[in-house]
Amino acid sequence: MELKAVLLAALITVAVYGTISHAKPISLVERCWCRSTVNTVPQRNIRELKFVHTPNCPFQVIAKLKNAKEVCINPETKWLQQYLKNALEKMKKAKQQSN
Repeated sequence: MELKAVLLAALITVAVYGTISHAKPISLVERCWCRSTVNTVPQRNIRELKFVHTPNCPFQVIAKLKNAKEVCINPETKWLQQYLKNALEKMKKAKQQSN
């Protein structure tokens, strides 16, 4: 009976005086944002594109829509592939002009 009281006191002490971490648990940090993707999103409804790459997940594209919803877009979508290709070409041109 006395052992239970000592263990309970120790547990309460650790709970009260233990350090508090504001970091997310590893399972949440490494979780993929996109569990499913869509192939068709009207481009005129997209306000912002966010590109996410985490170690355990494939390349993910999250579109923030004008109605404040967020959807995951399939990275293999043809228009998105063209968008990325054009963006890379612009970056290469800008880099060449600055040199």
